[in-house]
Amino acid sequence: MPEIAVLIVGDNPLARMGLVSLLAGQPGLVVVGQAAGGSGLAADIDLYRPDVIVWDMGWSAPERLADARESGVPVVALLADLTQAADARAAGARGFLPGDAAPDALAAAITAAASGLAVMTPGLLETLLPPGDPAAEPPVEALTARERDVLQLLAEGLPNKTIARRLGITDHTVKFHVNAIMGKLNAQSRTDAVVKATRLGLIIL
Repeated sequence: MPEIAVLIVGDNPLARMGLVSLLAGQPGLVVVGQAAGGSGLAADIDLYRPDVIVWDMGWSAPERLADARESGVPVVALLADLTQAADARAAGARGFLPGDAAPDALAAAITAAASGLAVMTPGLLETLLPPGDPAAEPPVEALTARERDVLQLLAEGLPNKTIARRLGITDHTVKFHVNAIMGKLNAQSRTDAVVKATRLGLIIL
């Protein structure tokens, strides 16, 4: 089985080097490079062609994951604060761990992300899927097959333009479907719609 290529991203060079050392002894993984989370990240992704990005969030704004999200490479976010989790998820991250995660936990999260799974520590479960949330209420109207397709891609953190390309429809049509989904789920945002749909079993993360 080929090794999983990992790109380390973060603003702090020392933190990046620490992560490189942390993963050096983990079987099945190979760190192919490291990069700052700036505007040149898209070029770094093209250069290193990683299977998974490990992003040391520090205090970076989660929306800086945009280039990674556009590339389609799954991101495991190492959070400086658990309050970043929901925003990091909305920005497209697939894994969520505290910044001081143990090497074996990080390696397991990378492996899972490479397989298309979402990963989080138990402490983050209530942050991302709070119990007692109105998400348990069924949609006011059943979602169409196309709306489910759009919803699944929303759950992957993809922007409207990418969803449109994937489904072969226009940006305007995607926006129409997103609005319909939010209305049917009584959701206040795209993230809220994904959380509620997950609790209802309408999508698979």
